[in-house]
Amino acid sequence: MWFVFALLSAVFAALTSILAKVGIEGVNSNLATAIRTVVVLAMAWGMVFWTNTQSGLAAIDRKSWLFLILSGFATGASWLCYYRALQLGEVSKVVPIDKLSVVITLVLAFVFLHESFTMKSLVGAVLITAGTLVMVF
Repeated sequence: MWFVFALLSAVFAALTSILAKVGIEGVNSNLATAIRTVVVLAMAWGMVFWTNTQSGLAAIDRKSWLFLILSGFATGASWLCYYRALQLGEVSKVVPIDKLSVVITLVLAFVFLHESFTMKSLVGAVLITAGTLVMVF
C-alpha cells in the first residue's frame, strides 16, 4: 500500500509544479508560498479531525515535537526556495534539480540514520544525478 501512496505523492507533486508555475505568474514567490501553506495547513488539520486522531496530540513526546518542528522549518525553507526557483526558471529544469533531494536523502539516511547504502542505491543515485544533469544542461 505504501507504493500506491508514494506514486500518488509523485503525481500530486507533478501537478503542484505545473499549477504553481501558472499561479505564481505576477505574484511574489513568498506570498505564493504562504497561500499554498494555508491550504496545506487546512487540508492537514482537516484530515486530523476527519480521522478523529486529534487526541494523539497529547501523547507526542519532546523528541518527536523537536524533530517535527525542525522538519517543518526544512519544509518551509524548501517551499520558499522552490517557489522562487519556479518563478525564475523553467519547470522542466527546476523540478529535476529539486528531485536531487532523493540523492541527498540517501546520503543523509546513510550518515545519520545508519541505513544501508547498497550497490543498488549507489547506482540509482548516480543515475538520478546523471539524469538530472542531462535534463538541465
